[in-house]
Amino acid sequence: MNKAVTDGIVLMPPAFEGGLDVWSSGDGTPGSDTYDGAVNAAIIAADQDLGSAIELQKTATVQKLRYMGQTPLLPGCYLKITARIKAIAGNLPTVQIAGWAGASNGNHVGGLIESGPATTLQNYGEVVEITAIVGAGNRNGVDMAWGAVPAYGHFGLDLTGSNGGIVRIDDIVIEDATWVFHRDLMDWVDVRDYGAVGDGVTDDAAAFEAADAAAGGRQVLVPQGMFRLGDSVTFQSAVRFEGTVTMAAQHTLSLTDNYHLPAYIDAFGDPELGFCKAFQALLSNTGHESLDMKGRIISLTGPVDMQAAIPDKSSYSQRRLIKNGQFYAEDNAAWSTETVTSQATYSPSNSLRLTGVTNVANIPRGAVVEGNGVGREVYVSAVNIAAQEITLSQQLYDAAGTQVFTFRRFKYMLDFSNFEKLSKFSLMNIEFQAAGKCSCVMLPQTATSFQFRDCYFTRPRDRGISSLFKGDQGMIVDRCQFLSSEDAELVANRTSIALNANANDVKLRDNRITRFRHFAVLAGSSNIISGNHWFQGDESNDGTRSAGLVLTRTNCRTTIDANYVDNAFIEWSNEHDSAPEFASEFSFSALNITSNVFLAGNVAQWFTFLVVKPHGAGHFLNGLSVTGNSFRIIDDPIDRVDSVDTSFADLDYNRIKNISFRDNTFGNIFNPVLSPAMIEFEQSSATSTWTIDLSDKLPFGAFAQTVESAIPAGPLLNGSGATVHVAPYYQAKQGPDRNQVRLQFGTPVRGAVTMRVRIDDPL
Repeated sequence: MNKAVTDGIVLMPPAFEGGLDVWSSGDGTPGSDTYDGAVNAAIIAADQDLGSAIELQKTATVQKLRYMGQTPLLPGCYLKITARIKAIAGNLPTVQIAGWAGASNGNHVGGLIESGPATTLQNYGEVVEITAIVGAGNRNGVDMAWGAVPAYGHFGLDLTGSNGGIVRIDDIVIEDATWVFHRDLMDWVDVRDYGAVGDGVTDDAAAFEAADAAAGGRQVLVPQGMFRLGDSVTFQSAVRFEGTVTMAAQHTLSLTDNYHLPAYIDAFGDPELGFCKAFQALLSNTGHESLDMKGRIISLTGPVDMQAAIPDKSSYSQRRLIKNGQFYAEDNAAWSTETVTSQATYSPSNSLRLTGVTNVANIPRGAVVEGNGVGREVYVSAVNIAAQEITLSQQLYDAAGTQVFTFRRFKYMLDFSNFEKLSKFSLMNIEFQAAGKCSCVMLPQTATSFQFRDCYFTRPRDRGISSLFKGDQGMIVDRCQFLSSEDAELVANRTSIALNANANDVKLRDNRITRFRHFAVLAGSSNIISGNHWFQGDESNDGTRSAGLVLTRTNCRTTIDANYVDNAFIEWSNEHDSAPEFASEFSFSALNITSNVFLAGNVAQWFTFLVVKPHGAGHFLNGLSVTGNSFRIIDDPIDRVDSVDTSFADLDYNRIKNISFRDNTFGNIFNPVLSPAMIEFEQSSATSTWTIDLSDKLPFGAFAQTVESAIPAGPLLNGSGATVHVAPYYQAKQGPDRNQVRLQFGTPVRGAVTMRVRIDDPL
């Protein structure tokens, strides 16, 4: 690069023979004294060695010679200043190139080195050449590194030493020497060329921006050093970091051309900090929708507060994605669970609040709440210190009054809980290597369509994915693996949960989940659980099993389809209802369980695959389809596949409606159940009342509520063996357990009938 050639920039001062009125004996600034008419200066027209020259007698302690014209200093340019000099008589002086740095407003820029190397003349008549290079960057070979502030300079030389000596000086040459440091043929520009210092103290932000502006498609080099950026910086060009940068948390480094995690790790010299700053840029720079970790493993020394990485944002709703990497939890006390106990009061009329909370300031948002009458996966979603109140993620089913609650705050590798809202955010092809030390991901307070795809949640200590409020609305978890840290534990001793959700429209699809206490606790409705494989067995015989899928909303509007349910069961409860007794609501309704494979082994005989658990009286089944499933026990048989847990209350079997429990297959199940149940009954002796016992044939031990049909299977015969043409009527809900049907004939008959009996009433 030569700006004099390419841009027509005038660098050379005029020859001395043109007049000494533009040559100052001061700094060269306007109004300073010149050598025009000075008694100690004269023009020599034809020196035998120098040609046209100025003859100068040293009369001052520092005899200055400065061109009064403003020689421009351009970003990225380096100027070489050369003077040839010889001593004529008198004392031999010391000579050095010198200058005066001027800002764009005409003021002097202080604090700079304004002279080059000094040379003492040794012989009379000997021509000595002195040079110095001035430019913005503090680089090897630069004598006067002036940074980016000076806009021009007044250049010349200084004579020091004893007075009285006479010298002759050839015309001073100023030329562009940038090519020595930085040629157009090179594919990079150096931030030092634009004033960057790299001492960790000087603000180099403007120099970085200037280097980027000058790059013109080339790469920007950040050389060795620590470069402090006092403001946000955006690079449009690719950047190569040999040194590192430091900046305040609120400032953003945006790498537009090479936006990926390795670049940020190089930039900040620390993988954990680099990830946080890259995430900050992801939510600050609309030029990128995804952060590619490029397969990097980030070792975390503690939880990453994702919102703290972006202090100016607590809400964000544009699609963003982090992909292709791994997080690993290092051994550190920062993963320790916080446990706080506190007395508080709960009222069902204020069902999402704890009031009068003692020690409220020490209770962290995102803590799991434990206490009498508290269901599973109830979280602290907000803390109001002034009001001594806590907002809960779910209602409590039987906690009215005052008691001491326990609050346990697990620590998560990526913690989004300080985001008020973060929608359309995705994590893809990420492995969370929790190694039994911590949990994996805490969702934001609210969100829509938070997505996990092809991720591994490897050995979380407590939770894989936690929702503390409504951050799971429309959440999608696809093709992920949840690998428990409790493989060796008996089911009864396990405490870890793969995930929970509070809001609606959750999709869990094609995931694999191993030996957690629960796969998912879902408190919302309109969920789709499809293609998953969860298995929760242990090595015990006749062992206890836990619920793989827990649904805590009665009107759940949920489809459970084509899953592999291995040594676990589906539990349907209303434990997140502050008024758990039935009261003009849909009750247990809108659940479809279709085409699943249910398998278990080494389980107690009382084990069932489907459990309904009402927490208050009066509830009933009001829409349930269990069709096309395969139920199998691989060793000792069990009694049945379905049950009602009456620990709190039983169902109202008189009100059951709209049940389809059919087309399932049963292996090693003593009592297959159906509704409608199609049975064939044979009455061997003639009687007018036939009593058909349907115990162990109807789902959930429900009543024989309705007979759809009763068709003779062959002739009906009286006591004499004659055929009788007579139609019966039925009486349902007979017997002490109401699981019998009586057919009443107008005359005693014997024979066989085929019947279809339901546990629900006609609509």
